Amino acid sequence: ELPQKTLGDFLSGKKTSLQECVASTSIPQLNLISGAHDSLHVSDLEFEKKVKLLQEIRELDTDYVIIDLGAGTHVHTLDFFLSSDIQLITVLPEPTSIENVYRFLKALYFRKLSILPDMAPVNHLIQAAMDPKNPHGLRTPNELFKAIELADPVCTQIFKETIQRFQPKLILNQARTQTDVDIGFSVKSVCKKYFGIDLDYVGFLDYDSSVWQSVRRKRPMMLEFPNSKLVTSIEKISHFLVKKYGKIHSDLL
Repeated sequence: ELPQKTLGDFLSGKKTSLQECVASTSIPQLNLISGAHDSLHVSDLEFEKKVKLLQEIRELDTDYVIIDLGAGTHVHTLDFFLSSDIQLITVLPEPTSIENVYRFLKALYFRKLSILPDMAPVNHLIQAAMDPKNPHGLRTPNELFKAIELADPVCTQIFKETIQRFQPKLILNQARTQTDVDIGFSVKSVCKKYFGIDLDYVGFLDYDSSVWQSVRRKRPMMLEFPNSKLVTSIEKISHFLVKKYGKIHSDLL
């Protein structure tokens, strides 16, 4: 049964705080803020509401908050991703999924630079680079960097420092072969060469038929198949992320 209190209740003003929209689940210490009954327009957030929502998420009475973002490069998706302390991307070993990851990273790259106040003197170049048909002929992140380097030495240094600190995490999902596993390293290598980003490939998850079985039974896989190899991998990666990155805080807010 879906919760009656939803994210839309907070955004519409029916609830004064996000904490009021938290619903308990059958799993101890696991709560949920649902968007199941929300209007299709709930994603059309005004800037002030988005900032308030991000602040409310920070103030939730909980140890960890996991935000499940949909695919795509909508500005809200990018901003919620960038505001997260642990920025995690999942990819399938399939051409379309890998292409989507590169597109998403490129959008993140430009969005992160464009929202920095100190980059205002060269923001016109950043905005131009986001349009493949821009009159400046900027097609790649390297071309953008060179244009900024010529335009403003101070912004160039900020550019370098910002990209150095930007380290999203990658998990390869549904791996069947070693070739699939190696795709994660290939994506990491391409991101370093193309974006200058040190993407952290934190691990892979094996393909496991228990996933679709759990979905059909409407039961969490980790409860339905606790001894599966996939569950062990999820627990291992989760513990690694919390231990290594648990105290890192995003600089967006």
